[in-house]
Amino acid sequence: MRSSLSSDIAPGIIFSDSDNVIPDVVWASHERLKYLLDEAGHLTGAPELVVEVLSPGEKNEKRDRETKLKLYSVQGVQEYWTCDSIQKKVEVYRREQAALKLAVTLFSQDELTSPLLPGFNCLVSKLF
Repeated sequence: MRSSLSSDIAPGIIFSDSDNVIPDVVWASHERLKYLLDEAGHLTGAPELVVEVLSPGEKNEKRDRETKLKLYSVQGVQEYWTCDSIQKKVEVYRREQAALKLAVTLFSQDELTSPLLPGFNCLVSKLF
């Protein structure tokens, strides 16, 4: 299975006129990517994986942890990672019964893996 990591500086996703976001990282397989891109090359559907580095401030953190989590869940994202650079942790949400649910919280000494990315592994400490 070939995959594609977005090389855009800001990988925006346009779900609808009122629901568009700019996550920090997105990943979509080649198989799925061909259905997600419009003629102008914009993502118009849910990639398999979305990663957000939590923005400083209570309002920003709430947006990433609640509003975006709900949007990605409704839109069909398979995995959502939130990276907290202050606490040096990653929360991994995985699709379970049609919704994203917290699967695991990983700290510096833990290894980040994903069933979406066979062969990928990274110590959380290397992310920060």
